[in-house]
Amino acid sequence: MSSLNAHLLRRSLAAEISPRLDKLDVFDSIASTNTYLLTQPPPVAGGLHAAITDHQTAGRGRHDRRWLSPPGSGLCLSLAYTFAVHPEKLPGLTLALGVGIVAAMQELDIHGIGLKWPNDIVALDGKLGGVLTEVQSQAGSKVTVVTGVGLNIDLPLQPDFGAESDWAHRAVDLRSITPDHPPREVLAGRLIGSLYAAMVKFEKQGFAGFVEDWRRHDWLHGRQIIVDLPDRQITGVAAGVDADGALLVDTDKGLERVISGSIVMAGLTEFRR
Repeated sequence: MSSLNAHLLRRSLAAEISPRLDKLDVFDSIASTNTYLLTQPPPVAGGLHAAITDHQTAGRGRHDRRWLSPPGSGLCLSLAYTFAVHPEKLPGLTLALGVGIVAAMQELDIHGIGLKWPNDIVALDGKLGGVLTEVQSQAGSKVTVVTGVGLNIDLPLQPDFGAESDWAHRAVDLRSITPDHPPREVLAGRLIGSLYAAMVKFEKQGFAGFVEDWRRHDWLHGRQIIVDLPDRQITGVAAGVDADGALLVDTDKGLERVISGSIVMAGLTEFRR
């Protein structure tokens, strides 16, 4: 499959984004777009630096799990964005960016996309993609966040995404949802614009500005789940998220609030009390 067309990608950017984009790097192949951006000088406050490929050889998910992307099978996009002032409750940014990804898909007439706490993009009860945010600290109050988005576009018959897809029965691709999906360059351009808008909004409002939209796309809500924590497991029914982005789990002992943990699905059938 041909490599990404950098010219078409630039043409796909919204007019208001181009002045904000300090640098756009398009690779035929790279170990990890996130790792690459973390080694680069950060953009100015309010600016963007983007790195894009359709082939990662050492991509990473949460907890340094593997995210493999065979040539031509997906879209791997990373953005570095510098906040002028360190936002409060920064972990909520990952969830906010998930809302931005769904918005970009809807603008392209791609529907049926859900969000699984804290960083998975879901369709057809399978993993369509994921979000990884990493902090690149700066002197003073500024902070640069590098956000990686991996989306499956056209998967081989037996993809290997390692432990990143353990919670799902299968990985799914965009072709399964909409065979006439837009070119990857058009999708990337729309994602850059939507993610940038989400970062600007988060800078002003935090996750509180996204919580209602996130709840509308919450794939876990009402499902029986097990949450792995460092020292224990929580079993219960997913009950949404709070205004800070923490997962709420309805257990036999009452409602528990989870800030960080890994979800183990007990089944994909919806379960409600």
